Order: sequence, then C-alpha cells, then structure tokens
Amino acid sequence: MADFEHISDELIHSGHVIDLHKSVFRAPGGDLIERDVVHHPGAVSVVPLLDTGEVVLVSQFRAPFRRNILEIPAGKRDVLGEAPEVTAERELIEEVGLSPGKLAKLAVFHNSVGFSDEESHVYLATDLKAVEADRQGAEEEHMDVIRVPLEEIPGMLQRAEITDAKTMIGLMATLSFEGIGFMGSPHTEGGT
Repeated sequence: MADFEHISDELIHSGHVIDLHKSVFRAPGGDLIERDVVHHPGAVSVVPLLDTGEVVLVSQFRAPFRRNILEIPAGKRDVLGEAPEVTAERELIEEVGLSPGKLAKLAVFHNSVGFSDEESHVYLATDLKAVEADRQGAEEEHMDVIRVPLEEIPGMLQRAEITDAKTMIGLMATLSFEGIGFMGSPHTEGGT
C-alpha cells in the first residue's frame, strides 16, 4: 500500500482547547489534497463503578447543544507528560469527589478520524473512596452527579437518554468487561 506524504500545515485558528490547521498531503498518485485537521491534546474518561453496582454519571452543560448532556466523568489531557491513568484519577477526583483504588483500561478510541487527531482513553474505576471534589470551571461547578444502577444502562442507551460517544463506549465496555457481571457485581472468583 502506498503512503500519503505530509507536505505542510497552516495554522488557521488557535483556540482554548483545539488548533485548526489546513494540512496538505500528496496522495500516492501524486495529487495534492488539502484537509482541515483539528489538533486536540486528547482526553480521558472514567466509569466509576460503586460497590452498590451503580455507576456515577454527570449531567453537565455542553455549549454546542445549549443543554445538559449525561456523561461519565472526563477531561482533557492538558498536563504535559501526564500519563492517561493519572489524568483519569485527577479528573475523577475533581469532578465527582471519588478516588479510585483500582483503574482498569477499557478502551482507547479516536473520536472523529476524518478531521481530528483526538485520542481518548477510557477507564473503569473501582474500590472508590469519597474525597473532596475540586470542580474546575462554570460547567463543572453547576453539574449534577447522578448514580444509576448498571442494570439500567442498556435501557437508557436504547431510549437515547445517553448519547455521548465516550459515555456509550465506556458503559458498553463496562457491561462486557470480563470481571463484571451484568448486575454490576464483581465475579467472586477474580474480582476487578
């Protein structure tokens, strides 16, 4: 398979979270093509699974939709050199005041491969301990923290009560994670 050759990038916009570039590539046949490319620092998200079999979700205002969206706790990888699992733990503490005893990676995915280089890491957090939250920004200060029994998640997904991609990926991965039974209880032989 022939490779595409990167020729150049022109910065179009530098924003609070993203940079937008016009990127030029040479296709294997020699044609030059231009693409809009969004550069993003990456993100983490966490499915906090309580001993009760409930997951912790947040209902947070999202400007593009002008309303609250139901999500798992998440945040940008905006600390240079910070490992994704460290970011995950930090974001979980900041947003919902829970510190994980255990973190298990559920997935890594690319949000919008047609125009963005954003890479997201999703974790399952268990053995949770309550700590003081440290919410950052207006959206987090005004979000609601909601506990939902894991057994209710499939119905919520089917009814489109949860539409956020990272949340859907995290919750579906949690439901299929080998250490978790459908009702949210760890299997006695292995645990998580």
